[in-house]
Amino acid sequence: MSSTLPPFPTPQEPVENTPVLLEFGTGVDEPCLRADAARNRARLLDAAARLVAEHGAAGVTMEAVAAAAQVGKGTVFRRFGDRTGLLTALLDHSERKFQASILSGPAPLGPGAPPVERLRAFGCAALRRAADDLELQLAAEPCPDRRFLVPPRQVRYGHVLMLLRQAVPDADCELLAQTLMGYLEPALIHHLTRQCHMPMDRLQAGWFDLVERVTGSGAHAEHV
Repeated sequence: MSSTLPPFPTPQEPVENTPVLLEFGTGVDEPCLRADAARNRARLLDAAARLVAEHGAAGVTMEAVAAAAQVGKGTVFRRFGDRTGLLTALLDHSERKFQASILSGPAPLGPGAPPVERLRAFGCAALRRAADDLELQLAAEPCPDRRFLVPPRQVRYGHVLMLLRQAVPDADCELLAQTLMGYLEPALIHHLTRQCHMPMDRLQAGWFDLVERVTGSGAHAEHV
């Protein structure tokens, strides 16, 4: 890595010792829902989850969820805004668990391990989670002007950026973090696993290789 890179601005990112869980979210009032509103929201999400299990993410429409939950379509729109809001709400619970494991879980995914080990663990965990929820993640993919700004991705990007700054402080870690994040995009994972029929073991091995090359931490250090 060159030590004469041009200066770049310092972005805002989550700080390790002040962890904050960021969820997908569908409204600013989510934490303060009244009991009846919370029950209605849970009922709608249960109906949507059943539709995903029975028909895949493609079967989840606002109309189908309203019918399955036996409510008016307007109720679903008021609660989630649109189909993307509904699908992202379904992903919220597992995303919060994933973030918690990164910020405060056991090493090497959580704090306490060297940064390169944590990068390896992060990628493997993200690949496994993407494979488990792939259809749902693809269906909930934001439009291009929001894709890099949604809170869950910002949390992940900030985490990868922090680890890279610890592992290779003289590098352009902002761009390297985006490069690593690109490897974990649901659309690419879908292409590699469903269309190219690559096993998950190969994707995880590729992540290890990429991290080693980027950080100069393994056998390929002389070529980085």
